[in-house]
Amino acid sequence: MSERHLADLPRCDLCELSRTRTRVVLGTGPRDARLLVVGEAPGREEDLGGRPFVGRSGQLLRRLIAEEWGLGEDDYLITNAVKCRPPNNRTPRPRELAACRPWLDLERATWRPERVLAVGNVAARAVFGFRDGVGTVHGQLVTFEGGAGLATYHPAAALRGGPNVVAVMREDLRVLARWNP
Repeated sequence: MSERHLADLPRCDLCELSRTRTRVVLGTGPRDARLLVVGEAPGREEDLGGRPFVGRSGQLLRRLIAEEWGLGEDDYLITNAVKCRPPNNRTPRPRELAACRPWLDLERATWRPERVLAVGNVAARAVFGFRDGVGTVHGQLVTFEGGAGLATYHPAAALRGGPNVVAVMREDLRVLARWNP
């Protein structure tokens, strides 16, 4: 594919996930939003509904963003590093991440958010190039032209790990909120 346009994304067939998905899950939110949230990949609910972060993990993430930033879900952008659900919700493979990388780059270039929040190891590696896991890199501010971002735990980890993980996520959100351009 030579020049990509976001309108072409629903027809993407660049990796094997295109054969097992129900649909491509596009990023949602206002194009002029200052915050972009990037997750790993769509889950079952997202694959069926076509919107990112609509399951239990998404509900927790949206609640934390509302409580810590005062933003409703129509106030920020939300997408995934991989746009199609991996079978059985397995972790996306490197070649799938590589196939989707230009789409994520195009979203960031089109939307140009001031702040980027990567949730989970896969998103942290895809967005910021971290080699270490979120347990090591969470809360570390990364600056880029026009903005800053950081990685935090995926809300699914908070659902499994309980209040301590939620507390870390809250503090990470506060760190990103305090960044002043």
